[in-house]
Amino acid sequence: MTEHVRLAGAAVDTLPLVLADRHRALPVGAALEVDPGDLAPELVDDLLMGAGFTVARMAADRVAGAPPVRAVRAWSLPDTVGPGMGLLVCGLNPSPGAADSGVGFFRAGNRFWPAAIAAGIVRADRAPRAALVDDGVGMTDLVKRTTARAADLRPDEYRDGMARVERLVRRWPPGAVVFVGLAGWRTAVDRRARPGVAERRIGEVPVYVMPSTSGLNAGTTLDELVGHLRAAAALAAPR
Repeated sequence: MTEHVRLAGAAVDTLPLVLADRHRALPVGAALEVDPGDLAPELVDDLLMGAGFTVARMAADRVAGAPPVRAVRAWSLPDTVGPGMGLLVCGLNPSPGAADSGVGFFRAGNRFWPAAIAAGIVRADRAPRAALVDDGVGMTDLVKRTTARAADLRPDEYRDGMARVERLVRRWPPGAVVFVGLAGWRTAVDRRARPGVAERRIGEVPVYVMPSTSGLNAGTTLDELVGHLRAAAALAAPR
């Protein structure tokens, strides 16, 4: 059975969460037929990819007002993003536990949520939708493909993912973006990047780069992670 969703007539700003809800309601491999209306094909692709769907026919093969787009629910995470974000958190890519649960940084040994709560940027544990709606903290991933290890990702995936994140940031500018995990930013943007405020912005939006919150990163303490998230939030505060 194929699910159907109509984007035409909907407010574009609501579409990431609308598609995130469809992602969570469907099993992996389920088909979604999308009526894009007059939305630009590139925007439709970005929305579907961000929501954790694989697009069967990419924008280069389509024009606005074309017939419905077929997408497949991937083993991935949906973005929780939209207008008015104070801080956008960008992880490297979903882990199996995150993809299964629908929550980024889900694994018990991952210290993102304890650090985020201690830093005062979110109030609820492992609740990405509440983080966006109640705290103004959006969440996305640099690469949407799920892997057991970030080391399994290819350099071209990081570069393609960075282009998508840049379009997302220009569409819904947050106060700042924090990249959790140095590997992606170093591969796609600046191989010499150190933790802290990045030299490069995305448009007018400042960027903060911090170490991974994974429990495997034993060289970075919880207190240090809290400090990085506080610094990223402070970077967003002036907006």
